[in-house]
Amino acid sequence: MKGKIGLVVGLGVGYVLGTRAGRERYEQIKTQWLKLYHTDPVQERVEMVKDFVGDKAAAVPGALWTGAVKVVKSVKGNGSPGQKLDAVIASGKEAAEEVADATDDAVEDVKAKASAAKSSSSSTSAAKKPAPKKPGA
Repeated sequence: MKGKIGLVVGLGVGYVLGTRAGRERYEQIKTQWLKLYHTDPVQERVEMVKDFVGDKAAAVPGALWTGAVKVVKSVKGNGSPGQKLDAVIASGKEAAEEVADATDDAVEDVKAKASAAKSSSSSTSAAKKPAPKKPGA
């Protein structure tokens, strides 16, 4: 999916930069893009994505903060320098695992939402299509 999007973006940028029509054609393309971007369906999706990313992005810094607090506490603890170092390493590994888990959870939520949105949009578009006519009818 990333490859397809990158290809389309690359082709678009290449076309715009390489066109012989120059600035005038660029302005036409830009105007059409802005018209599309500011339509209600696109803006609804943009807001949904912003809200969703905002919710999920908040989980990762929380995990980072918790991990940093654990590392600092392990440094302040009692024991020899070697024991403190071992405690810091263990806390760091645990914090990294928690961040990875929070990130994985966010990614899985995004995939589930995308899958649900894709299936609902395909089912609604299939419902809008007229039924094929039977031969001889």
